[in-house]
Amino acid sequence: MRLCPTLAPLGVGLLLLTTACTGGGGTSGPDLPDLPDGEIPAAEEQRIAENLLSDMDTRDKVGQLLVLTASGTTAEADTQAIADYRPGGFIYFPENLESAEQIATLSNGLQGLASDAGAGIPLLLGIDQEQGLVTRLTLGAHFPDAMAVGATGDTEHARTLARTTAAELAALGINLDYAPVADVNSEPDNPVIGIRSFGSDPDAVAEMAIAEAEAFEEGGVVPVVKHFPGHGDTDVDSHTGLPTIDKSREDWEKTDLPPFRAAVDAGVDAIMTAHVVMPQLDDSGAPATLSEDIIGGILRDELGYDGVVTTDALNMEGVRQAHDDGENAVRAILAGADQLLMPPDPAAAVDAVTEAVDEGRIGQERLDESVLRVLKLKIRRGVIGAQPVDPGAAAAAVGSEKDREAAQRVADASMTLLRNEGGVLPLREGARVHVTGSGAETIGSELRSLGYTLADSPGAADVTVVGTADARRDSEQRALLSGAASAGTPVVAVAQGTPYDLAAFPDVDAYLATYSAVDASRIAAARALAGEVEPQGRLPVDIPDTDLTTGAGLGYATD
Repeated sequence: MRLCPTLAPLGVGLLLLTTACTGGGGTSGPDLPDLPDGEIPAAEEQRIAENLLSDMDTRDKVGQLLVLTASGTTAEADTQAIADYRPGGFIYFPENLESAEQIATLSNGLQGLASDAGAGIPLLLGIDQEQGLVTRLTLGAHFPDAMAVGATGDTEHARTLARTTAAELAALGINLDYAPVADVNSEPDNPVIGIRSFGSDPDAVAEMAIAEAEAFEEGGVVPVVKHFPGHGDTDVDSHTGLPTIDKSREDWEKTDLPPFRAAVDAGVDAIMTAHVVMPQLDDSGAPATLSEDIIGGILRDELGYDGVVTTDALNMEGVRQAHDDGENAVRAILAGADQLLMPPDPAAAVDAVTEAVDEGRIGQERLDESVLRVLKLKIRRGVIGAQPVDPGAAAAAVGSEKDREAAQRVADASMTLLRNEGGVLPLREGARVHVTGSGAETIGSELRSLGYTLADSPGAADVTVVGTADARRDSEQRALLSGAASAGTPVVAVAQGTPYDLAAFPDVDAYLATYSAVDASRIAAARALAGEVEPQGRLPVDIPDTDLTTGAGLGYATD
């Protein structure tokens, strides 16, 4: 999917005026090639990468496989790490991010340090900006979660999310996003995926994930499709434990594989592995991140993927069960991974991989294979050859009114009405409404602006609106709903987590699923309650113990 041509070394003024197809803050070091205009043919991309590789020693090569956690808010905080490890990239977290100008300055500074270290290869600067629940960048437009996008049924909304996010990230010098999530959420009690997934229909998830990946690439930001071979059917969080998914190969191919097969067929830039054990795919007991059968055998050989494979974070407990951190780095590379994300002990990872290369456990050809993939990606997406971003212009490019309006449109389109007994909704004009629970302040404020009177208690209201977030597993939220119902007035639940709660509340009068707790979704919920927005979303998952399946949804004209 070569949708974004590599940039030629254009004048700095032009580059600062556009965010599309820029690498976001790279720098052309003295030993880096001048890249030709337009898209680079695959053979030329390979030749340039091989030339760069020929000037690299083992330390440079091993470094290119590392993606480290950035330290602090200035590039100087990572000076020693860049000098010691010559990493191929960094990942940002909220503690690194203060303002648009500061982030752009940080990105430029890191790229400058990288240009002076080792072979002088620019960095992939990444972030977990899925939107919704997983949002590291507090600046800018805040879109709802993937499940809300899935509920719209329209891939253009997925493209809008990714296009807008990519433009904002590129303006900050961030050239890689660990998104989209391609996991099919088939387990209602999944503690780590849930609303991060587009839904439970494999084909619909595939369409949404590829739409996002394409839009990210068009915006000059590397997308990372995750988490292969699938993390949607787990009831264990791989951050804290090691999930086992004991399903047959046939079931896996039917449920979890389709989005990743689509990603491979589309030639996406990068795919992330999952720290999950799948005994029917590999009976060794190794998590997929360390499994040669799964990465090398299925992803590489069977599916034919030759893009960059990155591990999920190596500081997660799901991958630290059987081996020390250095051995995990070695085994990930032997399994077929190209990037080691967030090794908890970078020195141990570098030492172990270097020793494995010196001893022949990791062959030189195998090491070069991964380094070439990383270099070709940097060439293809303009990371090599890009100019620094403009810190002064970054603030204007991030969080514009246009971007916020785009996020609101997606949220409005996702509102899904799943129950409406007695036509409780839309709220009648002039109704007194008591709003409580999750998101009450935002929902209530929007209802007030729409002309409704907010009551202090359920007993003083005509209708009570209770905001929930996965309430079926929270006794306090369940008590809140029960207490509201005891007043004898209609109760409307506004579910801002997964929609599975509905099975636990058979007596609630109306149930509106928003699939997200971002402000845009809460505002959209208030508008839907008032009838200002027609609920047009459709359920993207099946809800066990109910008759509601994928595609369910009511409208005010048809309920």
